[in-house]
Amino acid sequence: MTADRTDPVVTTPCGAVRGRREHGVAVFRGIPYAAPPFGPRRFRPPVPPAPWDGVRDAGSFGPTAPKPPYSEIFARYLSDPVVPGDDCLNLNVWTPEPDPGARLPVLVWLHGGALTRGSSAVPVYDGRGFARDGVVLVSVNYRLGVEGYGLFPDAPANLGLRDQLAALHWVHESIEAFGGDPGRITLAGQSAGAISVGALIASPRARGLFRRAVLQSGPPEALDRDKVRRMVRRMAARLKVPATAEAFAAVDRELLLRTQAEAGRFGGPVLGGPAFGIVVDGDLVPRDPLQALVEGDAARDAGLLMGWTRDEYRLWLVPGGLMEHVDRLGPVALAGAMARCRCGHEVVRGYRALHPGAGTAEIVGQMVTDHLLRRPLHRLADARPGSSYVYEFAWPSRLPGLGACHGLELGFVFDTGDAPESRRLAGEGAPQELADVLHAAWVRFVTDGDPGWQPWDGTHPVRVFGDGPPHTVHGPRDAELALWTAGAAPGQSPPAPDGSRAAELRATVRRLRRLSGVRGR
Repeated sequence: MTADRTDPVVTTPCGAVRGRREHGVAVFRGIPYAAPPFGPRRFRPPVPPAPWDGVRDAGSFGPTAPKPPYSEIFARYLSDPVVPGDDCLNLNVWTPEPDPGARLPVLVWLHGGALTRGSSAVPVYDGRGFARDGVVLVSVNYRLGVEGYGLFPDAPANLGLRDQLAALHWVHESIEAFGGDPGRITLAGQSAGAISVGALIASPRARGLFRRAVLQSGPPEALDRDKVRRMVRRMAARLKVPATAEAFAAVDRELLLRTQAEAGRFGGPVLGGPAFGIVVDGDLVPRDPLQALVEGDAARDAGLLMGWTRDEYRLWLVPGGLMEHVDRLGPVALAGAMARCRCGHEVVRGYRALHPGAGTAEIVGQMVTDHLLRRPLHRLADARPGSSYVYEFAWPSRLPGLGACHGLELGFVFDTGDAPESRRLAGEGAPQELADVLHAAWVRFVTDGDPGWQPWDGTHPVRVFGDGPPHTVHGPRDAELALWTAGAAPGQSPPAPDGSRAAELRATVRRLRRLSGVRGR
């Protein structure tokens, strides 16, 4: 859209930007919050962008971070636009009106994509619905994959997370000029974005930069450093270079992306394997984020909205026919799930008893979902009763087999169900009335900290959004989650398998990865 003299202009610390008026709100896209992370700044912490003279056009999305494309299987369901260019540390702002006196609540959005894909340019994340309803929406690009989360002896860890922290500082310093209130910032994300939110809640360096947080289908966590190092070493072996940031910085960007995709080919939420992720670094992430939030006093005053979809695992297992493959593998798949979840046969027997009609793939999927998402989010809510609100998204996609899968709630939260990219997951005919109530709940939480249902307490209230009116169910997952702590101290995981058993289960997982042949998300 071409700019004209009636379009809004806002002055930021580095210079003025000209946005656009669209759908009754003001939109500013591609505003740099840090300098391009390439050349001498590659694999280095973010630094402020260079100031500019005149008025910078902010009518189009800025460059996206380097990333490999989704496999053909997942690209049918997930949109991931690519905008070329080096200036990828940028953000977008949707606001009802850029009036410094408005003091409106602010929602800062961190996209998902396993920390290897995704961007703020995904149409599902269009912020006009939030701006229409009185919330300033900011969406952020950050470094991905080996550029953002590689672990090297000669570079800082968690560069993508450091980018997000730099963006939060920018928002805190600049958002008033766009009509936002720097004292009413909510940090939100889904999947890898929610994992990032959890790390920032727990980080002492992010204190005071936001007031509330939303974690959608992603818990606070830190990956084992050796798991990330294995990814880097795999890439280094394929590239025939040392596993150092200096060596990787000299590699052609496209070759680096192809190598990254190949090295992570058989990883994924269900199968595990080497991956990129947030690690404890003694600085930005001084300790495991979940432990810090459960046991310490990290961000005790932050209100939390968090939850999951009923059938998270179906996005990981249905594309490519892996669901049927897992069902055929039967005991092999169950052994792999035990290895992935570090649990014993008693957990599998318990799930079988609670879900007598379920197939192997459903049992495996629910076990992995509970292990990765519901257990840690329950622990977090238990540690913060009275200020935590928990939901479950249970509306099933119109597309065969997907159910209420991972990521399906996004088009409803943003009220962007009319976008073709939302229909990739939801299918045709998604109910607008569900979008109305879910989006309104998020707006209420961002505005005053109460999404409209009972906060977490000993009865474990969970707000269920599915077919029909939203309703509260108490302890809907308690029976399954109790299986994991049987015989363990309160709040602790069950004991890990002994050495020989663990080795056997790891071998089973490796076999399952080879048999599946499906690229992970």
